[in-house]
Amino acid sequence: MSDKPISLTQPPEGYADWLADLKGRIHTAQQRATLAVNRELVLLYWQIGRDILARQAEQGWGAKVIERLALDLREAFPDMKGFSPRNLKYMRAFAEAWPDAEFVQAVLAQLPWYHQLALLDKLPDPETRRWYAAKAIEHDWSRNILVMQIETRLLERSGTAVTNFAASLPRPQSDLARESLKDPYRFDFLGLTDEAQEREIEHALVKHVTEFLLELGAGFAFVGRQVLLDVGGDEFFIDLLFYHLKLRCYVVIELKGGKFKPEHLGQLGFYLTAVDRQVKSEHDNPTIGLLLCKSKNKIVAEYALGDKSQPMGIAEYKLLESLPAELQTSLPSIEQIERELGSSDTSMEDDSQ
Repeated sequence: MSDKPISLTQPPEGYADWLADLKGRIHTAQQRATLAVNRELVLLYWQIGRDILARQAEQGWGAKVIERLALDLREAFPDMKGFSPRNLKYMRAFAEAWPDAEFVQAVLAQLPWYHQLALLDKLPDPETRRWYAAKAIEHDWSRNILVMQIETRLLERSGTAVTNFAASLPRPQSDLARESLKDPYRFDFLGLTDEAQEREIEHALVKHVTEFLLELGAGFAFVGRQVLLDVGGDEFFIDLLFYHLKLRCYVVIELKGGKFKPEHLGQLGFYLTAVDRQVKSEHDNPTIGLLLCKSKNKIVAEYALGDKSQPMGIAEYKLLESLPAELQTSLPSIEQIERELGSSDTSMEDDSQ
């Protein structure tokens, strides 16, 4: 019998493939088990909330019943969390917000309970909640990402860029492309003020590419920055190049630090032509261009796109807002703060004597 450790013995032929398959099946089973537990918990909480609503409405039970119920449930199930008065009130609010049992079972039960609380706390109306719930399920958002998307008003920004996709792309690709662009894009995560220059923004976006991809939305994959194109012996550089996995096409992003000008689209169109001829494969769809500018006149943007046959979009970007001049001058200087702290320390010493 060999003394060689099991981990170092030569596995039989086909073992590695079988092990990989088993790992995948175990992982899938774990995910299904977690989802099943979450589904049952969400449905239970909805039923408890519905019962509280019904009894308060039909039998006139007051708010005190929730305090009593919380105490009794925690005594009956000491190992279970979630039966605090606060959480029971959330259950009631959850059932009140979603009276449709079928929708709760089919859709909302796919989201963890703390996602449900974020939807209740952050959003006032059911249609908006439905939209964010669907997106959270579609893109597998964590609770923190869901909250961030709500707070940055993703719904209001989605599909609002000025584009010519309806005329330049076939359906349904045109619809998907339009929904894939926003206006404005928020780059608050860069920590840059409005005075930042194009190259500074571009460099920061690449440095924070994970957050940038999140802001761009699902489907975008980063290809490169300052991508070189050799056209007839002359060199040109694309600011940012992405590939969209759902649209199956390259996306050229150009940054402009000032207000949109119609001539910007000439440069963008040149890049689209170059990428279509030199980079994209025969299986890729036509390359899309996105011009990000500090500001734009919407009517001018629509006119500028009117005669363009290449698919393009124009949107604004927002950085951290710089302080207005009147506020800047009213802020205390470092010297003033130090003087104030110094006098405060002296008075404290006097009080202690």
